[in-house]
Amino acid sequence: MPYMTLSEQVQKLTNPQRSDAFVKAFRTAVREGIIEAAELPQRFTLPKEFSRRGQEGTYNRDVKDMAFEVTPEFEEWFERTNMELATNRRGAKVKPTLENIEAGLIDFKALAAATREKMEASFSKGQKLGNSRKKTAVVKKSGSGRKSAAGKSAGARNTK
Repeated sequence: MPYMTLSEQVQKLTNPQRSDAFVKAFRTAVREGIIEAAELPQRFTLPKEFSRRGQEGTYNRDVKDMAFEVTPEFEEWFERTNMELATNRRGAKVKPTLENIEAGLIDFKALAAATREKMEASFSKGQKLGNSRKKTAVVKKSGSGRKSAAGKSAGARNTK
């Protein structure tokens, strides 16, 4: 079986700015026994550029390199993890733009269904509001005794 290093695998990522998340996922997979790997004494620099809040400029991080066996299970894990890191980010929702729909980042069928549901809910809410106003108008017309704006009967006079 061929062996590979983590530093070589990081270079194959679709989105190098997510290399820190990949290394974290890789180390988790090793800890859980999904991937067989061994730490090496050397370190390598992640391709991601980090920035500190309130300061200018960027910096890079170094992490320990690891050797691992390239197996079909690893290849499958890598493809899945690479796709997840390339498409979504925690806390950041992909905006429904034409470019994102065409790129396949958003499911068009699901977006169309959500739009249909939203429009139907808005329409039924308007219908319900309109019907409730019709009912109160009918009740006001059929009520006995006309009331003036002050709330008194039209025939009663204030005698002070």
